[in-house]
Amino acid sequence: MENISSAVAASGAQKHGSAKAHVQKFGGFLAGMVMPNIGAFIAWGLITALFIPTGWLPNPSFNKLVTPMITYLLPLLIGYTGGKIIYGTRGGVAGAIATIGVIIGSPITMFLGAMIMGPLAGYIIKRFDKAIDGKIPAGFEMLVNNFSIGIFSGILALLGFSFVGPFVTTVSDALGAAAQWITNIHMLPLIAILVEPAKVLFLNNAINHGIFDPIGIAQAKAVGKSIFFLLETDPGPGLGVLLAYAFFGKGTAKTSAPGAVLIHFFGGIHEIYFPYILMNPLLLLGVIGGGIAADFTFVVTGAGLVATCSPGSIIAVILMSPKGGLFPILFGIAVGSVVSFLISSVIVKRSAYTEDADQALSDAQSKVSQMKAESKGKAAAATTATVSKMPSLIIFACDAGMGSSAMGETLLRKKLKDAGITEIEVRHSPVNEIPADAEIVFTQQSLAERAASVVPNATIITVNNFLDNKAYDNYIATLPAQQPKDAPVKIPDLIVFACDAGMGSSAMGETLLRKKLKDAGLTGIEVKHAPVNEIPANAEVVFTQQSLVERAAGTVPNATIIPVNNFLDNKTYDAYIVSLKEHMVHA
Repeated sequence: MENISSAVAASGAQKHGSAKAHVQKFGGFLAGMVMPNIGAFIAWGLITALFIPTGWLPNPSFNKLVTPMITYLLPLLIGYTGGKIIYGTRGGVAGAIATIGVIIGSPITMFLGAMIMGPLAGYIIKRFDKAIDGKIPAGFEMLVNNFSIGIFSGILALLGFSFVGPFVTTVSDALGAAAQWITNIHMLPLIAILVEPAKVLFLNNAINHGIFDPIGIAQAKAVGKSIFFLLETDPGPGLGVLLAYAFFGKGTAKTSAPGAVLIHFFGGIHEIYFPYILMNPLLLLGVIGGGIAADFTFVVTGAGLVATCSPGSIIAVILMSPKGGLFPILFGIAVGSVVSFLISSVIVKRSAYTEDADQALSDAQSKVSQMKAESKGKAAAATTATVSKMPSLIIFACDAGMGSSAMGETLLRKKLKDAGITEIEVRHSPVNEIPADAEIVFTQQSLAERAASVVPNATIITVNNFLDNKAYDNYIATLPAQQPKDAPVKIPDLIVFACDAGMGSSAMGETLLRKKLKDAGLTGIEVKHAPVNEIPANAEVVFTQQSLVERAAGTVPNATIIPVNNFLDNKTYDAYIVSLKEHMVHA
């Protein structure tokens, strides 16, 4: 059962959580308040960039939207989301009410205040509800529920207005003054020494959303733009590393790098270059050098964006650029890319290629998936699954209850079906909203403790990532059911690679698998690529990204959906081809 359970950490440092884990957890919590509302930030940024007096299309009427959105809408959304994370909709409502106090009680934009008051209000309401649980007379539930929110959140709004708002104002002014001082003495570029390694370790959320965004918003409100929106989102340093591999790399790293360039630079998914650095940590020198060069150029040229840029795509950067300020931004990104490329090229060329290099990249990709999971919470000791009966409900739980848990749900449901087990319901859910009747919960190691607190009577099974086939196979083997052995794997006539647009990235996967099929002597299988909403009805197997699994299944419900971390996932394709060849032997 090694793949179902994880060993409890042995050292005291591991037991109490590393400093990195604590910072990751804090950053993940901050990101949980900000990321769901990025669309609102972008809307405000676009309206600001277009319609302020110095914007691309000045419009006095539309400009009236700018101040109310940043003063009231955005902090209220953050406060609501913070409360909701703690205690659902009740916590969200309380968080929004408490947040209005700090908004009115301060002359500055209250993002930091919202990040304090929202979760605090949600926590207090949660504790109150727990304290009176089962003690409310029948018929008085609605009265108590509504008045408790009104009273507690009203008191918090008053406290926020009187104390928290002025305190946060003082802190924000100090941070802003320190940031301006560092900028004035031209020391800001050295921050790349912290930022670039932090990105690779998934510590970027704590830095970006906890520090850079509030300072950047304050600067943008005052002068119309801020360099702090560029420090973490700049795609230049990562681009330099990927280009070095594209020109001078070998093996899978070289062939996969061009596709990764497109995903990173235009798609804004920076984590795609992290495995290339993890397999050769000396490349940190490349991204640090590129980051320092880019930030220095930004400082000298006065570059800055009007709002937070997410994801860090060159397209998003351009859209968030102020009127007349695009060239300094593009020039800084170009300088960072070139410096990173020159440093990384030397390191890549000096790195000897071995037969294990391709496996090293694959291992590094798996490590990135694990680190991303760890960035969402504190690692917890896993529980061992001992199955004594057939469960009726299995839940896949992740932080948001969206893409990654849905992937695992799809994968296990298919494995259960192939094993002839049809009576088990499999669903996915946010970890804080796991149904009370769940009997088995699959979750990431970092979320095991939270899952166990939500459903204490359920069996918690931890996985490094939701594509851990061995964990699911081992679990199915423990179920008290007659399972067919060597279930046949049908040789498909049509395999489709599906992505959102059906262009670059899916075409790369198509080319890679077609070559592997040819090398394996498997002919007669048509391999194509298509947009996820236009998958041919006769497709029998669909490879797609984790976030598109549900849409693919909705388009071709009878096809086998195989999720991949990225379309250059050699291990997944190799395992699939092995299963096909085994079927041919048995047949």
